[in-house]
Amino acid sequence: MISLAYAQTAAGGADPTAGLMQYIPLLVMVAAMWLLFIRPQMKKAKEHKALIEALAKGDEVVTSGGLVGKIAKVGENYVSLEIAEGTEVVVQKPAIGLVLPKGTLKSL
Repeated sequence: MISLAYAQTAAGGADPTAGLMQYIPLLVMVAAMWLLFIRPQMKKAKEHKALIEALAKGDEVVTSGGLVGKIAKVGENYVSLEIAEGTEVVVQKPAIGLVLPKGTLKSL
């Protein structure tokens, strides 16, 4: 009985920071995931939102589906994209993936 009591006191007198030390690898992994995955995705989403809000008539764009054309009309949620002379398609604003420099499309 005395040896059991001694074992309990020895365990209770251990380093008080030992319990916190086991969480350090978990915290390091969470920080690494934040820096490597979440933060760049948030930055990219913010840039895309700014691109969508800045769309204007006459901009030359590429959609996520690969269509290339010039914006003919800009609505609240949709844009009308002129892909050939006299041919317009309506696409959602979030489908616009890239705004090209002016003059890139000579055929329109």
